[in-house]
Amino acid sequence: MTQKQMHGTTILAMHKDGQVVMAGDGQVTLGDTVVKHQAKKVRKMYHDKILTGFAGATADAFTLFERLEGKLEQYNGNLKRAAVELAKDWRMDRALRRLEALLIAVDRNDCLILSGSGDVIEPDDHIAAVGSGGSYALAAARALAAHSQLSARQIVEEAMRIAASICIYTNSEFTIQEL
Repeated sequence: MTQKQMHGTTILAMHKDGQVVMAGDGQVTLGDTVVKHQAKKVRKMYHDKILTGFAGATADAFTLFERLEGKLEQYNGNLKRAAVELAKDWRMDRALRRLEALLIAVDRNDCLILSGSGDVIEPDDHIAAVGSGGSYALAAARALAAHSQLSARQIVEEAMRIAASICIYTNSEFTIQEL
């Protein structure tokens, strides 16, 4: 995925002390222009048991959300199995292969990053971030998790604020979901 296509998105998810939290910023850019401030890039799936968020082309992400939802239904909410099957389809299917987006999907047990190259990545520390501000949010979340007593939600909120203060393609209009 090119950096230009990822502009305007920061998604951060984490597990901590039984909490599962995901946040996404609301900024959407077209080239160097902000065209939307309050986009919803994070949503619940499969009977509100799974959180998902995306970075990349919006239409592509919605296609992938639909596909993931179908896989979750097919595999009775088994996130890892659904993610692997989606990644296989995404990599093998001619039409899906052209989709440019990254997904994060989390449930109470797993935290996964899915890419169009067939990757299903499970971060060691159960903290994942994607998008143009993702590396800033990830670094902040890891530092806060290691050196504070903040809750998962507090860490995610503060890490997203830090990312928004650094990344010009990330704003502070957050959508936050919890399990």
